[in-house]
Amino acid sequence: MSSSLQTSHTKTDQELAVSIKKATSADETAPKRKHVRACIVYTWDHRSSQAFWSGMKVQPLLADEVQTFKALITVHKVLQEGHPSTLREAMSQKSWVDGLGRGLAGEGVRGYAPLIREYVYYLLAKLSFHQQHPEFNGTFEYEEYLSLRAINDPNEGYETITDLMTLQDKIEQFQKLIFSHFRHSGNNECRISALVPLVQESYGIYKFITSMLRAMHSTTGDDEALEPLRSRYEAQHYRLTKFYYECSNLRYLTSLITIPKLPQDAPNLRAEDDEAPALPARPKQEIERNPTPVPEPKSQEPDDMNEFWQSELDRQNREYEEQQRVLEERQNAQQMAQQQAALQAQRDFEEQQRQLMEQQKREQEALMQQQMQYQTQGRLAELEQENFRARSQYEQDQLMLQQYDQRVKALENELAQIQGNYGQQMSSRDDQIAALQEQVNTWRTKYEALAKLYSQLRTEHLDLLNKFKTVQLKAASASEAIERREKLEREIKTKNLELADMIRERDRALHDKDRASGSSKDEINDIIDSVLQSGVQRVDDALYELDSTMQAGNQNASPSYVLSQIEKASSNAMEFATAFNNFIADGPNSTHAELIKAINIFAGAIADVCSNSKGLTRLATDEKSSDTLLNGTRQSAQAAVKFFRGLQSFRLEGMDPIQKTDVVINSNNDVQMNLQKLNKFVETFAPGAGKLAGKGDLGDIMDQELSKAADAIAAAVQRLAKLKNKPRDGYSTYELKVHDSILDAAMAVTNAIAQLIKAATVTQQEIVQAGRGSSSRQAFYKKNNRWTEGLISAAKAVASSTNTLIETADGVLSNRNSPEHLIVASNDVAASTAQLVAASRVKAGFMSKSQENLESASKAVGAACRALVRQVQSMIKDRQQDEEQVDYSKLGAHEFKVREMEQQVEIKQLENALAAARHRLGEMRKISYQED
Repeated sequence: MSSSLQTSHTKTDQELAVSIKKATSADETAPKRKHVRACIVYTWDHRSSQAFWSGMKVQPLLADEVQTFKALITVHKVLQEGHPSTLREAMSQKSWVDGLGRGLAGEGVRGYAPLIREYVYYLLAKLSFHQQHPEFNGTFEYEEYLSLRAINDPNEGYETITDLMTLQDKIEQFQKLIFSHFRHSGNNECRISALVPLVQESYGIYKFITSMLRAMHSTTGDDEALEPLRSRYEAQHYRLTKFYYECSNLRYLTSLITIPKLPQDAPNLRAEDDEAPALPARPKQEIERNPTPVPEPKSQEPDDMNEFWQSELDRQNREYEEQQRVLEERQNAQQMAQQQAALQAQRDFEEQQRQLMEQQKREQEALMQQQMQYQTQGRLAELEQENFRARSQYEQDQLMLQQYDQRVKALENELAQIQGNYGQQMSSRDDQIAALQEQVNTWRTKYEALAKLYSQLRTEHLDLLNKFKTVQLKAASASEAIERREKLEREIKTKNLELADMIRERDRALHDKDRASGSSKDEINDIIDSVLQSGVQRVDDALYELDSTMQAGNQNASPSYVLSQIEKASSNAMEFATAFNNFIADGPNSTHAELIKAINIFAGAIADVCSNSKGLTRLATDEKSSDTLLNGTRQSAQAAVKFFRGLQSFRLEGMDPIQKTDVVINSNNDVQMNLQKLNKFVETFAPGAGKLAGKGDLGDIMDQELSKAADAIAAAVQRLAKLKNKPRDGYSTYELKVHDSILDAAMAVTNAIAQLIKAATVTQQEIVQAGRGSSSRQAFYKKNNRWTEGLISAAKAVASSTNTLIETADGVLSNRNSPEHLIVASNDVAASTAQLVAASRVKAGFMSKSQENLESASKAVGAACRALVRQVQSMIKDRQQDEEQVDYSKLGAHEFKVREMEQQVEIKQLENALAAARHRLGEMRKISYQED
């Protein structure tokens, strides 16, 4: 039993904590009535408010002004309507309430600081009043006051009414401040909610003062002594009338409570009012005690017990008789006093009649004077009303001046604090500057030492580099120079006799030739320079896209494909260097068409390396690997730009042919070294690259993979035919139509892929025939092993994606897979065919007919895949339209908000699931590239 009670008590405490948290939330709305009501009911259920105060203290009220203000409203309501013990226990919480108003300067962040300070001031005044007058409840009810306390002392009543009027003035001051802080635009719900307890409390005080003043007038009859209270009461009546009128114009407030309606003029306190309770006298302490029933003795009790009960009964009877005698004596004394009072009242009445006759003459004579006085009093009342209005305006002005003074003081304190902080910052900044200066001197010394060391190392590096270039140049061109020299010697020996006879004609011909070819040589140089500049521009554009965050590169690039692109760029760089050396050696008689073609091809290859390397960064495991890949690509592209610019005619002007050849060889060497570095780093993205070279003849492997891909396509076509001829019992007409459309689209995709494989086989044979030269087919594949591995990988991908597409289509028709599976499989087919075409394009010849056929077949595959995707999306759209449609316009406000939040939660969950799925897909693709 005790455990169940403890569990119930714990549950109610938790519910109280939840209600307090919701009532004091940071939302700028009124505290919910049900939450405040739960706190009030808790104090009545447990006859204590300790848990309520503890729950308030653990809330982060000082973190937000709105929370603090809503907490004060909640506390005010609990003090009004909570258990009577709440007021007694609140006396020990005055310091905590006072702490809520500290630390707020000026208007505050959200404009609640003055309201919070004034609210705290009023609640402390209310608690002080209840501490002095514990007989009052939270709402100042007059009947409750009479049941708790009886007053027959006019002085005590006078002081009580004065204290109540003082508290009423504080309510007036606070409500004016609330109205002055209303915002013209925005939500004032939170501020208006503070008026609810103020209206209830002010009306309770007003009714109490009215009843008490009437009782005191009827009891004392001293109008002159009560004149100050009566004047102050009338002034408060006019202010309350204006306050309630302003409250009645607030629609939100009238929806919460009923606004009291007071008459325009204050009620007459001297008039007789049956509803007004009289000031009670203290009750007489009459003792009326019924005789205690005597229990009947049981037969089993002994005789001494019977004697005890008999003596006890006699004693109680004697006490009762004594009490009756005392009561009779008191009644007789009261009767005598009443008779004497009646005689004295008769004599007083006769004396009053005599005095009344004497006063009638004087009253008749003073009638005219009284009429004049009535007119004067009417004018005086008007002046009093005007004085009341002026005094109200004066109080408002004083309130504004007080607020301005507080604001000025707060600003002065902030200024002093800022000046102090500024002085501290300046002193700490000087220390920091001195410390930084010392660090700068230290680093300058280190930098100078490192600069000297770097200069020495750079000088040694340049010397070694020059030696290396010279040795490499000699090694690369030694055989070519020897053959050329022997050829020239033979030609010189053969033509010496002819040249000796034609010296004169030669000189003349040379003169004519120089004059004729001078202009054509300049034109050729300008053309070559412009082509080189276009190559620079193309590589610069690729560098811009490489560094641009708006360009993602080729997202379908694989490590093997990037390696083949790097291999192609290296080969094109060698071809460009050879073409330019031939251009230098042949001089004006050289043909520049091959050189222009080599420049364009080399620039395009570098641009392709940049785009595909940028796309390959998606497979990087960390940011460092991605940056290393981009830096290596950037260095290769910059070396190509330097290569192009270094061969422009104005830079080679004044050099002999050997020096020009050195420039070409050195620049080509720089490009090759950077491409090799990039190649080694890209190999880390594909650890399995190069493994096919040790598995036998690459040509045979290539033929086998293309043959396997063709067989896979044929098997797919046969399987689709079986699926189309499959029995269709149990399907509706619409389902048969959907199945036929999916099968037709899948058949179109497989037919297009079959044509793609045939075109790829023809293109592959043409590339091998054109590229092997005098070497064997196996030697060509071995020499271009990177490209071969990429092509084999692309063929495998085509076969695998086609099988996946057919499996997925079968699953969709059998309801094992969703239509989205078919869309993903179709996109995979399109990506794998694009990879195959890109791999073939690396080695394809210029304007190759077979390559054009391959490109056309790839476009056909893409169109078929898009048609399949459109068909599936149409099916999904039809399925969604068949789902139940909800008319949201018929939903209630709460249900609509719940549905809206549910949709937002579902979207957030789907976004998180999508992000996680993309991450897993990226990790799977990294592993698949490594396995390939």
